[in-house]
Amino acid sequence: MRAVLYPSKLIGDVDAPPSKSYTHRALAVSLLSSGKCDVMFPLISDDTKATMDAINALGASVFVDGERRCVSVEGVGSSPKTPEDVINARNSGTTLRFFTAICALCDCAAVLTGDESLRRRTNTPLLNALNDLGADAFSTTGNGRAPIVVRGILRGGETEIDCSISSQFISALLIACPLASGDSCIKVRNLISKPYMHMTMDVMRRAGVDIEMHESVFHIEGGREYSLKHFKVPGDFSSASYILAAAALTSTSSVRVHNLYRSMQGDSRIVDILRDMGADVRWNEEGGIVEVRGGSELKGITVDLRDSPDLAPTVAVLGAFAGGKTEIKGASHLRHKETDRIRTISEELRKFGIKVEERADGFVIHGNIAALKGGRRRVVVRSHGDHRVAMAACVAALAADVETVVEGVECVSVSYPDFFKHLAALGANFLLNSHEDGVSKEESSKKGVESSNKGVESSGNGGK
Repeated sequence: MRAVLYPSKLIGDVDAPPSKSYTHRALAVSLLSSGKCDVMFPLISDDTKATMDAINALGASVFVDGERRCVSVEGVGSSPKTPEDVINARNSGTTLRFFTAICALCDCAAVLTGDESLRRRTNTPLLNALNDLGADAFSTTGNGRAPIVVRGILRGGETEIDCSISSQFISALLIACPLASGDSCIKVRNLISKPYMHMTMDVMRRAGVDIEMHESVFHIEGGREYSLKHFKVPGDFSSASYILAAAALTSTSSVRVHNLYRSMQGDSRIVDILRDMGADVRWNEEGGIVEVRGGSELKGITVDLRDSPDLAPTVAVLGAFAGGKTEIKGASHLRHKETDRIRTISEELRKFGIKVEERADGFVIHGNIAALKGGRRRVVVRSHGDHRVAMAACVAALAADVETVVEGVECVSVSYPDFFKHLAALGANFLLNSHEDGVSKEESSKKGVESSNKGVESSGNGGK
């Protein structure tokens, strides 16, 4: 599916979509709890559906109640059943990593795989750690990539794990190890994306399981039980960042995004980044509302995104429209996401006429409003099948003074199924599923609203 986007101004209010990261964690802990748990206002997306399918495969009962905006899980406690078929994590790295560890609690062998993109991502540190802790886990291809086979049962013990590629490795172990028969001691090296680990510990704590942590060493008592009965998923700052950035970059825009309260999400940092770049942004933390007004002149900044890598596509687009240069650093793990995001973001921004210097751990964007505002009739960019690249490209398109075609936008359903529906509600000028040239702006806006309501699945957003 392609989107054709035109310069727009955005006016109005939307709810931030529910947090994908919190939804994954609440669902996983619900599986391992005894009895029923209601996960309120969850994100229903391609990634979280993969997690729900994995939960079903391990013996839990999952019921999606659209009217109540709730997923009810009847958990299996500390004894998930051995799945009868292969667990397909699709494109979800979180699902693959979490359930690789959880399957080490099953009596017999489980097999996990994913789509072509996911099968390119390594899991070697996690597999090595699970083997140290008594399981038998290996990649069928011998390179740490899915398909993965896991045999239990997790006993506990000592291990050391390198988390320079993903914090999902330690989160997976933290979720599974309290249900091991013995205690575990895990030393973590090179931990990135720490807020995601703290989100994991937050959900575990609400389920009655605390973990002792001293600097980079975790001491986990085995033989524990989870008891999560109710969990309300907060709004997602990483997804909301695209709407906030679009409002900041489009002249005369005024947007309020609701359901953005303080939580363990490191991506709430987008508010400070926008402010540092000179955007007109206000956060009513008590009301959970972030308001952005467009028209401010932005300036480039240097930002370390080691703990907030999902913001990199958003900040890169902001930098393209800012005066001076914007340097994103500390994010070498961007090369191990759905795509090599350092490469793909650089490649697509250059199509707008922006100079981008790739670095090992990020990039430098030389803002160039003149290149974005004139000359060419059409720019064609690609998502590379990466939901964050797709949404970032759409943000740039709404602010650039050209007709922009973004190819492959169906992937936004991975994390923000209502992305185009929300853009339409705010008055964005776009057309979905069009292969026509020369579509008028009026037709584009009208058809964009119709297409976004038909072609993009609703996520059932949480209330304000």
